[in-house]
Amino acid sequence: MVAYLTPEGKKELENKLEYYKTVKRAELSEAIGVAREYGDLKENAEYDAAKEAQAVLEAEIAEIESKLRNCVIIDKKNIDTSKVSIGCYVKIYDKKFGEEVEYKIVGSTESNPLKGLISNESPVGIALINASVGDIVPVETPVGISELKVLSIRV
Repeated sequence: MVAYLTPEGKKELENKLEYYKTVKRAELSEAIGVAREYGDLKENAEYDAAKEAQAVLEAEIAEIESKLRNCVIIDKKNIDTSKVSIGCYVKIYDKKFGEEVEYKIVGSTESNPLKGLISNESPVGIALINASVGDIVPVETPVGISELKVLSIRV
């Protein structure tokens, strides 16, 4: 699967990977060592929990490495602002709620709706991709269908 990342998002993932590989692995290795000292591994809840946490961490490391290997970096210089695309900011007017909102369209890896970063795979992201200024796009939301008017597009 392709991960769409901004240069900042890629750097963030690389930093997270480095932290997991150095700090978190060492912490879990130490926790496993301490838990081994408690004796019988068959009935050692601390050991089981530490090994499970280690498995979760290794899966997360593998997932991040895969995303970094298969990522497409969004280059601001190549973004066409005549239509909404990944990497651009889009200001919309939500007719249902009577408010203006600005979102940045990002890949799902960087998505954080509370910070105004919405995924190109989210219902709003899907509806807005390829829309132009002035377009009104319907989007299915948990509270029903909303109509979003594209007010501006920028990088």
